[in-house]
This record gives sequence, structure tokens and C-alpha cells, in this order.
Amino acid sequence: MDPAAARQAWRKLEPVHGLVYFAPGAEAIYASLGAPHRGMGYFASRAAPLGPVGPEIVVAAFYNFAPATVRRAIPAAWEVASPDEWTAARFRVVETSLESALPESLRSGAELEEALRLASRAAEAAAAHPEGRVLFAAYSALPWPESPLLGLWHAQTLLREFRGDGHVAALVTEGLSGLEALVTHAATGAADPSGLQRSRGWTDEEWAGACDALRGRGVLDAGPALRLTPAGLALRSRLEEATDRLAAPAYEALGDEGCARLAELGATLSTAVVEAGLLPAAMRRYVEES
Repeated sequence: MDPAAARQAWRKLEPVHGLVYFAPGAEAIYASLGAPHRGMGYFASRAAPLGPVGPEIVVAAFYNFAPATVRRAIPAAWEVASPDEWTAARFRVVETSLESALPESLRSGAELEEALRLASRAAEAAAAHPEGRVLFAAYSALPWPESPLLGLWHAQTLLREFRGDGHVAALVTEGLSGLEALVTHAATGAADPSGLQRSRGWTDEEWAGACDALRGRGVLDAGPALRLTPAGLALRSRLEEATDRLAAPAYEALGDEGCARLAELGATLSTAVVEAGLLPAAMRRYVEES
């Protein structure tokens, strides 16, 4: 199977999953449980399938967040609400957002059913390979939603965490810490460095220290600009190739033709989500880039 076909099948549908992190109504839903800030809602709702774990487990599973940022939310979140309540709240965020974002023609009908059938087939194939994928395995144990719309979101969430756990394995193999992974990602030009640093909670000193360490390894240019060296570009290429390879077992169940069709259906749904304003404009690239 062509790795590019599998990557596109994931990428084109990813904004449908990603809206849960940016949805305007999320803060109010999490606050209704007693969350004092949006950060608690993010960490608790995403980590909830793991159970009432301590911050160290979340730091390890999420990989690139500053430990101090995680500890502001975990384990206090489990005193605010149970993991099951956080999971239910997350599904409410998704349901409310998708129902407001998608026209009726996309919220039901043959195309939604087809997208669900393809994505769930890939997710079920992924479930046969849980080894080393702790976050994915936790999500795969959740009951499947009855709603086709929520079912599609859940399928893409499983595929996203399956791919994400594989990406973490690739990062560990290359000897990159979570912070160093963020810095190298920013150095590709694919994301705003200050936005990545701020959203993951790293201090200026920590960010600068990671940059210095990567320059010492020959991954970043010696100058002030955040730019990858040829060795750094090769490292990022290896990471992407490894991530694609580790994600492949899910999409082999679809083959190239099925992947292409899921990408086509996903692009239509994701475009509607982006145009509804539920995601940063930068996420439009998931739909537009080949």
C-alpha cells in the first residue's frame, strides 16, 4: 500500500477530530463539571480513558507538554469529576460542534455512512495492533457511539491516537524529548514557534535550552534563526517515514482505493468544519495540501 494514500486518508479527516480542541463551546461544557480553566478540560477529557492516573502518566502519553502545565490540571481534575464524566463531556463538545458546523446534508445520509464504514474498518484493524500504544488502547476500550456522526469522530480519534502513539515511538527512537520534538517541528516552518511553546507550557528558558541542545547535535543551524540543518531535515524525514510505517496497519484494511475514497469524503467534512470557524485557519492546510 502507498504510504501517501494512508497519510492522506488520516490527514483529510483530521480536522473533524481536531475541532474538539478549539470548539467555542468546550469551555462552558467543561466548566459545567467544575473545571476552573480550559486547560483542565483539555487534559482531563483527553486523558480520561486512561482512568484517574497521575500527572506522570499524562506527561508520558501526551509527550510534548511541560510537566508543570500537566500538573496544574492532573490529578485535581479527578476530584472535580470522574473520568467517565469527562469523557461524556468531551462527546458533548463534539456533538454540539458538529451539529452546528455541518449542514444537514453532511450530518446524515449515504456519504456519512460510507465515511463511517471506511474509518471504522481502519480503526478496527488498528485495534489488532495495540502493543506499545497505551493511549490508543485506552480509547479502543470505550463503547462505540450510536450516533453515526459521533461514531465517525470516534473512529478518527482512534486513528489519530494510533498514529500519535507510533509517532511518539519514532521520536523516542531518534532520541528527541517532547520539547525537542516541538522545536524541530517548528523549525520545519509548519507551525508558529511561539504558539507551540505557549500552548504546551514551556518557559523561554526551557525553549532556548532545547534549541541550544539541538544546535549542539547539529540538528539546528548555529545562527539565531530557527532552521533545520541538512541533518535536521533528514531526521524529520525519518520521523515522518517511521510514523507512516507504524500507522500503516490501520489503513491496509482499506487499500489504496479505500484510502483515496476516505480522503475524498474526509476533505468534504473537514472543509465544512474549517469554514464554520471551529478551527484555526492554519488547519485548512490539512484539507488543501496533498
